[in-house]
Amino acid sequence: MKNLKYALAFLGLSATFLPESTQAQEFFKDRKLYLNEDGSNYVKFTFMTQAWLRSMDYNPGTTINGVEKSSGADIGIRRYRVQMYGQLTDRVFAYSQFGENNFNTISDRKLGFFVHDAYGEYAVDKARLSIGIGLSGWSGLSRFSSPSVGSVLGIDAPLFLQTTNDVNDQFLRKLSVFLKGKLGKLDYRLQMADPLEVKNSPPVVNEATFSTDPSEMQWNGYFQYQFLDQESNMTPYLTGTYQGKKKVFNIGAGFIYQKDAMWMLNSTGDVEKSDMVHFAADVFYDAPIGASGQAVSFYGNVTSYDFGKNYIRNGGAMNPANGSNNPVILNGGGNSFPMYGTGTVIYAQVGYKFKDNLIGQTTLMPYVSLQHADYDRLNDAMNFFDAGVNWLLDGNVSKFTVAYQSRPIYDIGGEKTGSKGAIIAQYQVLFN
Repeated sequence: MKNLKYALAFLGLSATFLPESTQAQEFFKDRKLYLNEDGSNYVKFTFMTQAWLRSMDYNPGTTINGVEKSSGADIGIRRYRVQMYGQLTDRVFAYSQFGENNFNTISDRKLGFFVHDAYGEYAVDKARLSIGIGLSGWSGLSRFSSPSVGSVLGIDAPLFLQTTNDVNDQFLRKLSVFLKGKLGKLDYRLQMADPLEVKNSPPVVNEATFSTDPSEMQWNGYFQYQFLDQESNMTPYLTGTYQGKKKVFNIGAGFIYQKDAMWMLNSTGDVEKSDMVHFAADVFYDAPIGASGQAVSFYGNVTSYDFGKNYIRNGGAMNPANGSNNPVILNGGGNSFPMYGTGTVIYAQVGYKFKDNLIGQTTLMPYVSLQHADYDRLNDAMNFFDAGVNWLLDGNVSKFTVAYQSRPIYDIGGEKTGSKGAIIAQYQVLFN
């Protein structure tokens, strides 16, 4: 890893000090290192930082290093990414990404970057079919099961769509073989994934949990018909909003299936396995609506999750806490809430971009989103609300976002007992 860092530093320093008259500069265009004269073969480097400042009310019973806390403020790095990818020949494409997620004051220090993606692909037919293998985000189910996090509309992606995030994958990425391509206006991806070992699984009980036995292959797929402007499928990560630069209208559907992924104790006390089966359908519309740069963005999704009987799993982005002393609270500590579960989820987000140069050379793009879930384990519907405004200082290159989030609190009986809120400010820097 150190050698890689030194190589990147040397490359950047060398490019900086190249005289303008040198012929070598001909090979650095469009933020790419050209490998041939016309630039069709190239290598590109990008990076991104998303830093958060938050103030929030914690779940009842929250502890930080054993000390009970009811609220607090924190600063953290939500995401840091470095991408290296390139069209190495007319048919060979390679992609790698590494970085860090959720680094805050309770994180282990000096862990360094970890690999998010590392795969290669070969174009059997440049438009219709490419085959790839490695660690990748070519997952199925829905559009934002593989989100392009540097372009999301809200302060964060709809995380519930990353269904097995860090359970048997690596932050949604999977060791897999995948097929992808376009058949006319139909964009498709299919993936055979080898799930990672399930770690820290709770004991087998009378409610479904992930099995720790050796896993069967997982099958993923997502298909979307792109009625208007066509989107790139160069990488697996799909744009959150184009901020008026494209006119996109897509309808999609997808699935995830894994045999015997779950287990539980049946009525006789024996271990009984069940399949994990998910289906989703979604619609995405993102387009300019005015002559001065105004734009609208909408995404709607319906997902049917089957993790097995009464499955529930909490999630909380960059959780500031590491404990709870209240065993009656289902959520656990910090900002966790029942994000995943067996049942049906309806999700919608909508945003509006004001005209260009609304505030000097900058503009605003407010948004609102709602995750509404009817999970079998809960007696009351789960509603996670998120609303905020993006201050587009320079598109996604420099963006400041302020948001308010409201999450529900449940007891272990599945009854909703209240809600808690958080105010989050994010600054994003993206070199793309």
